[in-house]
Amino acid sequence: MPGLLDTLLGQEPAVATLRRALAADKVHHAYVFDGPDGVGKEMAAFGLAQALLCERRGTTVEGARGLFGPEPPIVFPTTEACGTCSACTRSLLRAGEKRPVHPDLVVLERGLYEPSQIGRRTPETQDISVDQVRTLVLARAAFGPHEGRAKVFIIRRAEELGISAANALLKTLEEPGNRVHFLLLSSVPDRLLPTIRSRTQRLRFAPLPAATVAQILEKEGKSNEEALRLSARSEGSLARARQLGDPAATATRDEFVARARDALRQNSILPALAIAEEGKKEKAELGVLLDALAIAFAEEGRAAALDGDGADRAAVRFSRVLRATRELDRNASPQLTVEALFLELRG
Repeated sequence: MPGLLDTLLGQEPAVATLRRALAADKVHHAYVFDGPDGVGKEMAAFGLAQALLCERRGTTVEGARGLFGPEPPIVFPTTEACGTCSACTRSLLRAGEKRPVHPDLVVLERGLYEPSQIGRRTPETQDISVDQVRTLVLARAAFGPHEGRAKVFIIRRAEELGISAANALLKTLEEPGNRVHFLLLSSVPDRLLPTIRSRTQRLRFAPLPAATVAQILEKEGKSNEEALRLSARSEGSLARARQLGDPAATATRDEFVARARDALRQNSILPALAIAEEGKKEKAELGVLLDALAIAFAEEGRAAALDGDGADRAAVRFSRVLRATRELDRNASPQLTVEALFLELRG
């Protein structure tokens, strides 16, 4: 069974950088994996963690005794995880789980833990709290790995670190313990504190080639025609392609577009404000909904151009929705962004 880094497609430059660091035994103590959502940042992070934790990496294992005597020894390269030892298998996410079971691989993410697990009374709704950093990082990073090879912290959507949480993390980033590594994942790394960025090494993950997205979708059971159609609209994001190909997600997008159009036809502002409640969704999901609305306005504009009525209005609405999605990408408040958008669309 290959290691996780061996199975990552479309990110050859980033993977090559990590392999060189592993081969030279010079893996940086803190990285920011920077790139759009759904392009393999998290897979690369877990792949690097697996390699750092692998019990066999860089070792020689005597061959088993076969029918005609002992088989040749197995030499595991210093750049690869074996993929089969206990550390390798426990470093992977199990189906339906968001955290691995290996004690030396710790995941931080907003809302991932129950409040009582991290010493809070209320859930984390806005950011990764200082309580999570204190409980999961500060209380553990000062000690060596539990099982011997390394200790790895993966922080999903690291731009959501609260100010207090980021400041609490700084001291550990400045003086990490022996064999302690931090992997921060972010689609908007410029939102990280400058002091965090200065203490980390940035590794860029580009949008995936459409052919790679289509290849993965076909492996997951999509027909060649559907895989090509979805990859063409994916903007290089496998996560986006999967969502576009999910019937339930498609129904949700269609419902959102229908509600939005209906709200814009009403005399009252209340239906439009109700739509703004969609701003409470995860930002990535909200972005997909707004993309669907932009596509609907674009199609409306093309249809209107044929009879010469309403094309300009559709074009203005299309541009305003695109502006809102860009604001979300810059980490604007989702709910306030949606409220402002619908007030503009009604104007």
